Amino acid sequence: MKKITLIILIMLSVTGLQAQNIFFPTKVGSVQTYATLNNKGKVEGYVRQTITDIKGGGNDMTISYLSEIIDKENKDGEAKMSIPLTIHIKDGIMYFDLNSMMPAQKDQPQMGELKMEITGAPTEIPTNLQVGQTLKDANMVMSMNMGFIKMKTEVNLTNGKCLAIEDVTVPAGTYKSHKVTQTAQATVMKIKSTTTSITWYAPGVGTVKSETYDKDNKLQSSMELVASK
Repeated sequence: MKKITLIILIMLSVTGLQAQNIFFPTKVGSVQTYATLNNKGKVEGYVRQTITDIKGGGNDMTISYLSEIIDKENKDGEAKMSIPLTIHIKDGIMYFDLNSMMPAQKDQPQMGELKMEITGAPTEIPTNLQVGQTLKDANMVMSMNMGFIKMKTEVNLTNGKCLAIEDVTVPAGTYKSHKVTQTAQATVMKIKSTTTSITWYAPGVGTVKSETYDKDNKLQSSMELVASK
């Protein structure tokens, strides 16, 4: 369950922004490493994102990532799980390709006989995002079949808005970032929950920091950039 939650967290937070500059790296081989933390700020693991391929340019670009889940004892160690992700930018709108995760299944023996289907309306973010600007709603449905266990996860993203442009400091440094909030209404195995995320995006870097709060506005978890190269 923790791995599934982390996969969803990666999917929701990896989506970058673009203003005068694209808000994530655009060089093959660029690597960002994030720490995932619990509500007390304790590191629970790491996520390493590497750009593996870039096609096109300008307003018609496709960027492929490899996201790797790494054990908390060694952020530079081997991955426990690898997830390919693809983002498309076309005519000023960014699309997160949910289906790009699918090829990973055959290369993940630790996932057993897992069958997974992902559908939904991708997140769309204007390239000229301004403070006070709202985002379109988005949703994702992930159906998983692990033999005798079947699970369906649905996440609806609403109330997206750019709150501010401000400096944020993380282990990797201090970055001038767009502060964006969204409400996520999730249904996992018929259990519903509502959370609010706040994510900071920096030009040329991508996600710098992300925090998730429960319905009572209490911090649940967070991610922060610990290395960028």
